[in-house]
Amino acid sequence: MLKQLYIKNYALIDTLDIELHPGFSVITGETGAGKSIILGAIGLLLGQRADSKAIKPGCEKCQMEAHFDISRYEMQPFFEENDIDYDATDCILRRELTAQGKSRAFINDTPVSLAQMKELGERLVDVHSQHQNLLLNKQDFQLSVVDIIAGSPKQLTEYQQAFASYQQLQHQLNDLRESIERNRDNADFLQFQYNELSHANLSAGEQEELEQQQDTMSHSEDIKSALYEADNALQAEVTGIVGQLKSAYNALHGIEKVLPAAGELSERMDSCYIELKDMAQDISSLLEDVDFDPAELDAVNNRLDRIYDLQKKYHCDNVEALIARQEELKTQLANIENSDEALADLQAKCEQQKDKCRQLADALTTLRSKAAKQIERQMQQRLVPLGMPNVRFAVQVERTELNRNGQDKVSFLFSANTSTPLQPVSQVASGGEIARVMLALKVMISGAVKLPTIIFDEIDTGVSGKIAESMAQMMEEMGLGGRQVISITHLPQIAALGQHHYKVSKEETAQGTTSRMQQLSDDERVSEIAQMLSGSDVSEAAISNAKELLKLKN
Repeated sequence: MLKQLYIKNYALIDTLDIELHPGFSVITGETGAGKSIILGAIGLLLGQRADSKAIKPGCEKCQMEAHFDISRYEMQPFFEENDIDYDATDCILRRELTAQGKSRAFINDTPVSLAQMKELGERLVDVHSQHQNLLLNKQDFQLSVVDIIAGSPKQLTEYQQAFASYQQLQHQLNDLRESIERNRDNADFLQFQYNELSHANLSAGEQEELEQQQDTMSHSEDIKSALYEADNALQAEVTGIVGQLKSAYNALHGIEKVLPAAGELSERMDSCYIELKDMAQDISSLLEDVDFDPAELDAVNNRLDRIYDLQKKYHCDNVEALIARQEELKTQLANIENSDEALADLQAKCEQQKDKCRQLADALTTLRSKAAKQIERQMQQRLVPLGMPNVRFAVQVERTELNRNGQDKVSFLFSANTSTPLQPVSQVASGGEIARVMLALKVMISGAVKLPTIIFDEIDTGVSGKIAESMAQMMEEMGLGGRQVISITHLPQIAALGQHHYKVSKEETAQGTTSRMQQLSDDERVSEIAQMLSGSDVSEAAISNAKELLKLKN
């Protein structure tokens, strides 16, 4: 419930700070007094987009703030999900606009996005204006009304989840069909590629080994020359290091008895001799093994050329990537071979899910058909007192293809008299009749949906007298049980039935035109309603008539 509204520097409003009440309240005022401005400010608090031109001229920013009591409406999960402090008795929505075009939104002093503010606002306030009557042209709106009365949110959610899974399976099925078709058209080429890679007999690490062999064989003469030179230095008959080291060892060994130090040196020299001799033998073995074979080098080069060609052709960097591509081709070919089985399996899953959707949709249809009868009865009961004694209202539920909302197409059919056949309400109802139909629908919906505040913006257009009084009684009925209903009206019959009466007026000041809103006292209500009855010249008869209308409220 909206408890308090604060507006500063918005359009014609300098400062507005007004307390609001539960039940049925009315707002009156001359055309152009500023009622639409107040609605515009409320709209901004509900997440509508802002225009910096709405800021009062000469001001740097404007601000609007609303305080709500939401203790009866189980909204705590929204605050937990969005990490916002929760205060059930004083939920504060605030919006600020600057002349530079910047906009900021807050819920309980926590900065939020417009989407978050709109999500909460839609659960707090329903503003029904004349243009909202156009919703009757939309089948989605008519279906949503039926679903609200059917009380089937869980069933609809379950169906929509099943339908989303069905759509996903359909997409998978279509993708698989396209993939199979592409692969079958390309099967011969895929087989050729697989055969080419398979016949290459590639093995991991092969490329590195071949490249090493190629490098060694390409430098065989240099290798052989270096090994020969090293072997000669070590083992030449006269100048070889090994032979000379052996001679030096023998000389030292011969004097170790007379020179003990020579013994230690001879032992060290012996170790060097043994090591050098082993090295000389290893070099000799390598020298014997080095043999340049042009045919073997050609074979290595040819094998590497083949590998390099395959890498270029298949856009691979190494043999391992070529082997992986070969396995991928093998899998693709196997999938083509088994594609009919995979397709049949996915088709079966898709049909099973479709059957599940049909079953859930049938359950929705049953609930909707039952709700349609209930709507017809209630609308008949509510429209007759609104000046339509011969009205007929029917809810037509027709079968359609499965879609996100089920398998039902809902149409509201209407006839204001017995001689006219039932037709879609948007095609045959007048503006005044549509307004009354929408009011009756809102009254009915309000009994099924816990919506704290409902604002009617001149819904009484095109009606008067007894009908207006009946409309007021309906809005008063909606205001029972703690719900808050606010009607912006030009009709005295409606204004008189409000539990609380507010007036919007404008006045000229030294700073320009200013719009203001105030709650009227009992005496002020008499004067206001009398003026609505007779115009600017209030007569005694008008005052008396106003008092009589106000007595009806009691």
